[in-house]
Amino acid sequence: MIALAMFVIALALLLSGIPVAFVFGGVALLFALLIPELGLQVFSLLPFRIYGIMGNTTLMAVPLFIAMGLILEKSKMAEKLLETMSGLFGGLRGGLAVSVVLVGTILAASTGIVSASVVMMSIIALPLMLGAGYDKGLASGTVAASGTLGQIIPPSIILIILGDVMNVSVGELFMGAVLPGLVLVGLYIVYILLYAALKPKAAPAAARGEHVGIIKALTAIAPPLLLMVAVLGSIFAGIASPTESAAFGVVGALALSAFNRTLSYAMVSYALLETVKLSGMIFMILIGATAFSLVFNELGGSDLVLEFFSHDIGNVWVFIGVAMLAIFILGFFIDFIEISFIVVPILVPVMHAFGIDPVWFAILIALNLQASFLTPPFGLALFFLKGAAGSMVTTLQIYRGIIPFILLQLLAIGIVILFPDLVFALI
Repeated sequence: MIALAMFVIALALLLSGIPVAFVFGGVALLFALLIPELGLQVFSLLPFRIYGIMGNTTLMAVPLFIAMGLILEKSKMAEKLLETMSGLFGGLRGGLAVSVVLVGTILAASTGIVSASVVMMSIIALPLMLGAGYDKGLASGTVAASGTLGQIIPPSIILIILGDVMNVSVGELFMGAVLPGLVLVGLYIVYILLYAALKPKAAPAAARGEHVGIIKALTAIAPPLLLMVAVLGSIFAGIASPTESAAFGVVGALALSAFNRTLSYAMVSYALLETVKLSGMIFMILIGATAFSLVFNELGGSDLVLEFFSHDIGNVWVFIGVAMLAIFILGFFIDFIEISFIVVPILVPVMHAFGIDPVWFAILIALNLQASFLTPPFGLALFFLKGAAGSMVTTLQIYRGIIPFILLQLLAIGIVILFPDLVFALI
C-alpha cells in the first residue's frame, strides 16, 4: 500500500504542473528517506542504469528522428504537399479535408514529431480550409487529428520508447503499426466524406484553381515518399536497424532541404539546438522514471499489480480493458512520455503473465496514447492548434470538432483488438 501511495502522490504532483523529471526523482528520494528499510542505498544501482540508458542503441534513434523531423519542418515540404493535394482533391466535396489527412499521413511517416506536424498544419491548412468555407469544427478537428498521426505511423518516437520499455524489437513495432495506422487514416477519410455528403455547406468543394499536372504532383510527392521508403524500407527489409535508418533519414532530410533550396546554417543550427532540448527533456524524464521504478519495485508495487490482475481478477480481457481505460484517462492529464516510463513498466509483468503478445499490446498502447493527444481539456495537440491558429477558431469549436475523431480513434483500437492480424500481417 505504500507503493500505491507513492504512485498516487507522483500523479498528484504531475497534475500540479511540477516538471516531470523532478517529480519522479523527488518522490523516489522522499520515499527512500522516509522508509528506513530502503534508505539511499536503494539507488546504488542507479548509475549503472543511467550508463545503460546512455549506451542504449535503440534510444539513440530518438534524437536522430527528432533531428530529421525538425529539418523537414523547415524544408517547405508541407507547403508544397498541401498545395499539390488541394489541387488534386479540392474539387471534391470534402476533398480539401481529405487532402489535409493525406498530407498529415505523409508528414507523420516523414517526421514522426506531433508538435511540428500540428503547428505546420495549423498555419498552412487551417486558413485554407476556413477560406474555402469549411465548418470551423470540422476544419480544426481534421487538422488536429491529422497532425497526431505521427504517434502511430512509423517512424514514431513513441514506438521507439515503447520498444525499449517493453523490450520489443522497434523494427517489428514499426511494421506492426503500418496497417493499424492506415486503418485510422481510412476511418478519418470515410468520416469526412460522409460528413460532406450529409452537410454539403460544412465541407464545400473548393473553386477550381490552377490544374495540377502529373509532373508537378510527382515533384511535390516523390521526394518525401522516397525518404519514407528509404528509411522504413531499410528497416522492414532488415538492411538497417532503426538507429542506422534514422541516421540515414537525417542525411536524406538535409538532401531534401537542399533540393527545396531551404538548407542554411541558421536552419541546421535551429534543428540541432531543438534536438538537444527535446532529447534532453526525454532522457531527463527517463532518468527520473528509472529512480522512481527502483523505489517503487523495492516497495512491492509491481508485485501488487501483478497479483491483483493475475490472481484476484485472472481475466485477460478485464486486464486489457482496465489497462486501456487507465491509459486513456491518464492521457487527459499527463504526457505520453510519463505514461510510457511509469505506467507501461507496471503493466509489462502482467502482460507476460497472461501471455499477451507484446507487439500487439504495444500497438494498442500507441493508438491509445495518440487519442490522449486529442482529448479535451488537456490534449497537447489542441494546445498546439489553438496557439498556432490564434483567433481563427475558438477553443469550444476545437473541442466540438475533435470529438468525432476521438470516437474514430477508439473505434480503431476496437478494430485492432478484434482483428489482431492487422498487426502481424507485415511482420
